[in-house]
Amino acid sequence: MDLGDILNINVFFVLITVGLFMIYIGFKPQYVTEQNFGDVPLFELDSFILHELNQEKLITIMKGSQTKRYSDRYSVTNISYTDNSKELLANIRADKGLYNDREDVVDLLGNVIYNREDGLVFESDEAIYNKRTAIAKTQKDYIMYRDKNRLIGTSLVFDNANGKVDSKNVVAKYQIKEREL
Repeated sequence: MDLGDILNINVFFVLITVGLFMIYIGFKPQYVTEQNFGDVPLFELDSFILHELNQEKLITIMKGSQTKRYSDRYSVTNISYTDNSKELLANIRADKGLYNDREDVVDLLGNVIYNREDGLVFESDEAIYNKRTAIAKTQKDYIMYRDKNRLIGTSLVFDNANGKVDSKNVVAKYQIKEREL
């Protein structure tokens, strides 16, 4: 190697060093903030039916046009929840529902309609149904009817298992049956 080759190699390394130093000075590292996504659904389904069975019978059916399954709950659009675990079969429909697995509670919102197999119906804008106790509650105005009998009130606690109703500001229309002679 002669002196010219050594100078060319030295110039090459000086240029590389200067270039790397300029990159180090000119470019700042990008710091990415950590994001917490927290409540991400495990999966999403369209048009689903969920059956809950025990060894004796079908206990519940939950249907919906869309659902998001989280670790502890289902968020359901156009929910239809049927409870067959008590003496009388009951079905609740609403625009939206949130079923909590751990507490066995269904929060319903929008055009809530509760039907029982003996013909008892109540309607409200929102309701909470506890599957364990078979109690449906609403703090909104409601209408409850069966045949020609009708109740209107501002809040309702309906105990399906014991057949008890607790309500506020009630207006009742009760059709008395005529006695046959």
